[in-house]
Amino acid sequence: MSAGTRLRVVIVDDDFAVAALHERFVEAHPAFEVVATAATGPLAVDTIAEHSPDLVLLDFYLPGMSGLEVLREIRATHHTQPEFIAVTAARDAESVRRARVAGVRHYLVKPFTAADLRSRLDDIVRDRTLLSRTTPNAGLDQNDIDSLMTGAMRRPLPLPKGLSAETLAATARALLEAPNSSATEIGAIVGISRVSSRRYLEHLVLTRRAERALDYGTAGRPSSRYRLADSATTP
Repeated sequence: MSAGTRLRVVIVDDDFAVAALHERFVEAHPAFEVVATAATGPLAVDTIAEHSPDLVLLDFYLPGMSGLEVLREIRATHHTQPEFIAVTAARDAESVRRARVAGVRHYLVKPFTAADLRSRLDDIVRDRTLLSRTTPNAGLDQNDIDSLMTGAMRRPLPLPKGLSAETLAATARALLEAPNSSATEIGAIVGISRVSSRRYLEHLVLTRRAERALDYGTAGRPSSRYRLADSATTP
């Protein structure tokens, strides 16, 4: 996924107020834009065919054709396949099973929060970024394959003892403002010690929200420099 390119989204929901709410959630993410909405199953099929979106937010309870039927139709007849996020009140095991068999890896039960949806959008951006950096015949390591196939390691890891969510967010924002900074420099921005800053930065690296590189341009031992990962977003 190249810088400045926004992923195109179609929202399918028969409740116009809910569709508008989900549109606001999506548009708040800098990597996505809503290109169309649809309120019925047949219209959803036509809209997806017309716009060839990268992502579809799909309700299952639709007039004329269920969301699962829409999903089957798109999977069977369209050469270009979008990602699907199920956004539905359906929580029965059969609906979940059928969605999973059709390749839906993100399933949100209504009502959900903007943060719930954003975390799934972040997952999709990470996938796109990983695949765009990899040549078609290049090998992936097992962790990358697990992440792409099952979503392993995507949900946030629990914070280690002694770290706070507020300071972690402040550290991520500092990295956004001052990329390629040292732990000392980030600590000065946030107002914490170098040792504490390094702990927060290393947690961001562990959770793939930041990247670490060695700077050999300084006297003595090389220093660590940190930057937000390209697919990361601050809280």
